[in-house]
Amino acid sequence: MNYGPRPLDGLLVIDVTTALSGPYATLLLAGLGARVVKVEYGSKGGDSSRTNSPFISRTGKLIGEREHEDDWSVSQLNRARNKESIGINLKDPQGVEVFKRLVMQADVLVENFSDGVTARLGIDFATVRTWNPRIVYTSISGFGQGSLAGDAKAVDLIIQALSGLMMTSGSEGEAPVRVGLPLGDLVAPLYAVVGTLAAITSRERSGVGSHVDVGMLGALTSLMSNEPLDTLESVGIPVRSGTTLPRLSIFGIFESNDGWVSICAHTDHLAASLYSVMGRDDLIHDSPFSQRGGRVVGADKIHGIVSGWVAGLSSLEVVNLLTEQGVPVAIVQEPDVALHNPIVRSRKEVVPLLHPDLGELEQISSSGIPILFNGTAPELKSPAESLGKSTQAVLRELLGVAKSDYEKLKDDGAIF
Repeated sequence: MNYGPRPLDGLLVIDVTTALSGPYATLLLAGLGARVVKVEYGSKGGDSSRTNSPFISRTGKLIGEREHEDDWSVSQLNRARNKESIGINLKDPQGVEVFKRLVMQADVLVENFSDGVTARLGIDFATVRTWNPRIVYTSISGFGQGSLAGDAKAVDLIIQALSGLMMTSGSEGEAPVRVGLPLGDLVAPLYAVVGTLAAITSRERSGVGSHVDVGMLGALTSLMSNEPLDTLESVGIPVRSGTTLPRLSIFGIFESNDGWVSICAHTDHLAASLYSVMGRDDLIHDSPFSQRGGRVVGADKIHGIVSGWVAGLSSLEVVNLLTEQGVPVAIVQEPDVALHNPIVRSRKEVVPLLHPDLGELEQISSSGIPILFNGTAPELKSPAESLGKSTQAVLRELLGVAKSDYEKLKDDGAIF
């Protein structure tokens, strides 16, 4: 796995995560150059993502249950790139000893068990720091370690519900709207990586590791609080405003005669440019909609006027007319179009899915590392591994475990 110098080259990460939030954090670390040893623990089923539908089978894409041993979950193919899979039974004393020896070599450990589980397994931060005082131990959980929620379990749907996010989309009086992207599962690992890198920097000064503790609910609610949602409600501006945002009027999604466009004319200058394109110079001067305050108060009316104009044009016509006048505008794209946009493809922010046997699957998108260093994007060039593929190689290289000892540990059920 040698891809040339990358920011985190030389960093060894022990990944004890499953599902999405933890594996996405370690995927980012792997993409930035860290060596990630993924410990798949407990049972021989491995990471729960291995059983996520859909699958890539011998005959194509497959919904439902896998049909063959070599059917790969698309989720696993995405999240397990650039990681070495080893199997350790963390409920076996010998397995825990192997795990301990690995941690003693490591710089970072990332886990996303429910609060309290690591203590029961004997691999919590208090224990692990006695093995390796320099370890940066990163925990991602639903509510944070030792929170008022106790050991309550959480998945993205629960976090979206508790964060208030579901009541920001849609219109007043409508049912809550689940954001299609698993935002709770994806925001927490971003904060976890930020915290991990900060702790590594701190360790360079102090020589001592840290416990980085990120809760999914706190991460998402923290983002929510960047918008003055409680203040808006108190002054009568609806939080749920459907396809427009009244407090930034003119700002929203409008239906053309062949689709939808997003228009942002939230400053006086941009609004005037929009009015000019619309042939509504009467709105530019001596109009309640010439200044921002008037547009906010009369948001429904001015958005209605813009909607009427957009409805008579194609999406491309709207985009061309407004772009020429410098008004931010875009066609609302379907996901399959957006994921194949040449802009993001050229920067490797979205890349073809990598299959261990079939190579790059050009028509299936996978996440890249959306950070360029000196004009170059870090790449995830190593495909996901089958469960336990690297167990023997990693134990031999990092711990000096002889083949005979490896076979005994495997026969005893401590590793797989």
